[in-house]
Amino acid sequence: MKTVIFDLDGTLADTSADLIAAANSRFRALGHGDLLDPVADAETAFHGGRAMLKLGFGRVGLADVAAGVEANYLPFIEAYREAIDTHTTLYPGAMEAVGRLKVAGYKVGICTNKPAALAEELMTRLGVRSEFSSLIGADTLPVRKPDPAPLVEAAKRAGGDPAQCVLIGDTITDRKTAEALGVPCILVTFGPAGRGVEALKPEGLIDHYDALDAEVARLIGLPEVLAG
Repeated sequence: MKTVIFDLDGTLADTSADLIAAANSRFRALGHGDLLDPVADAETAFHGGRAMLKLGFGRVGLADVAAGVEANYLPFIEAYREAIDTHTTLYPGAMEAVGRLKVAGYKVGICTNKPAALAEELMTRLGVRSEFSSLIGADTLPVRKPDPAPLVEAAKRAGGDPAQCVLIGDTITDRKTAEALGVPCILVTFGPAGRGVEALKPEGLIDHYDALDAEVARLIGLPEVLAG
């Protein structure tokens, strides 16, 4: 079965504002105030909690940034969990595209570097978890993207063939993950990096989810139910 696997943060949903709010809550607790800007630092948010904490602590010249990051990572996770969907929104057309792919006969799943429990909770709160046959998080396996194993597992758990999958993402991590498995990658241009993702030379690019169906069919073909 042909399978379409989606990254979550920056691909299916714009989670940056809630991520940055959680990081800023840690900085405020330490007396630094808000060190991250929800717009200017949105791209950093999609590289994870540690990346945001590192950026913030670097801005105030913390003597031991690495220690500060590790000391505040779990409190950051808890702050994020408590307000995980305050500002988060699904990108326009995302779920409509997922619905069309499923009707066409593709299997769909999620492969994210977000901790699995957080990803499950977020998708459930957004009311769309049931639309995906699999969800692999950063801690589901001993390795995470760009290792290809999580992508393989996401495709298998969705009921598909990993060799016939395509990964939809927004960062170099997704590009490298697909490349490591030898399957195509489609990057979205509506995230914080914009059309800068073109430099990663993915097999496909989309400016809106309306274009996803055609790109998927071009790269991995139609499911057998349609191809026949």
